[in-house]
Amino acid sequence: MTGSTNLTSDRAALVTVRARPFNAETPPAALREPVTPADAHYVRSNFDLPEHDGSVHVTGEVERPLTLALDDLRALPASTLRVTLECAGNGRAGMAPLPTGEPWLGTAVATAEWTGARLADVLARVEPTPEGIEVAFAGADHGPYKGGPDTTFERSLPLALAGDPGNDILLAYTMNGEPLTPDHGAPVRLVVPGWYGMASVKWLSTIEVLTGQFEGQFQTRSYVYEWLDGEREAVTTERVRAIITDPAPGDVLAPGRHEVRGWAWSGTGPVTAVEVSIDGAGEWRPVDVEPPTEPYAWQAWSFAWDVAEPARHVLRARATDAAGATQPDIPPWNRLGYGNNAVQVVVVDVK
Repeated sequence: MTGSTNLTSDRAALVTVRARPFNAETPPAALREPVTPADAHYVRSNFDLPEHDGSVHVTGEVERPLTLALDDLRALPASTLRVTLECAGNGRAGMAPLPTGEPWLGTAVATAEWTGARLADVLARVEPTPEGIEVAFAGADHGPYKGGPDTTFERSLPLALAGDPGNDILLAYTMNGEPLTPDHGAPVRLVVPGWYGMASVKWLSTIEVLTGQFEGQFQTRSYVYEWLDGEREAVTTERVRAIITDPAPGDVLAPGRHEVRGWAWSGTGPVTAVEVSIDGAGEWRPVDVEPPTEPYAWQAWSFAWDVAEPARHVLRARATDAAGATQPDIPPWNRLGYGNNAVQVVVVDVK
């Protein structure tokens, strides 16, 4: 476990939302780069940092249960993926009325390069039985949750997805070419591309193939859309979203030409269009979007903005993905404040 001095150094660049358990947003300046440095990548934890012996136990409805040490994982064929991860509660503080939960402003998102063994390869080694239908993933992190009993962070995925040789879910042990840090799940974590970050279980300890649906706290009661009518819906893939990285909110610009740029991503396919509006209710205009360079990473977009007169300007950007989903002006409200992909508003002054 990294000492407290190193943790303080690792966390220095982040925007702290809560000190314990540690939760922090990516600093806006770090979002300008295609790959976010590990020490600037947002952190979401539900409990304090756990101890971890470095082993992953694969058990349940399988023919050959096994325990994998970190060296065993490194001995398997490795894949490296650039993945945009977003906290499911990102932007919660912008919803009204304010939902319960961490008050994320909007920069609980980042992109990193993850290297690890493919989950499908691990499951192939243990051979799930025909009765297996779901796979539960337990982290080493646990503790009392919201005044209740000691609870372990656990999530699940359908076996059809987890065991599909065509998927790119990783048991990752490096981040941006370096070993994982404690805040990012050292020594090994799950990385589920295209899904909100809660699916990418950190400090991965156990993989269990189940014969029924997993009903744990963080699967069926937390990380669910709880609508006004009381209906619940699982939080899964990232909703389409665009952010403006330049200019930054509150910037003061000189008259002239400025490049407005940012990123766009979606968990249901590539982004096919980004539009920008000047001065709030102004007409939406299409801008240049770079084609995806990686299947699970954000795409760059930009346009040249000519502004001649001193004034205050309101910039907005919205994205549309290959599935036809477009960002709303106002997201559907839900009690826990998940999935806020409302159009971002950036106000700048020209003087």
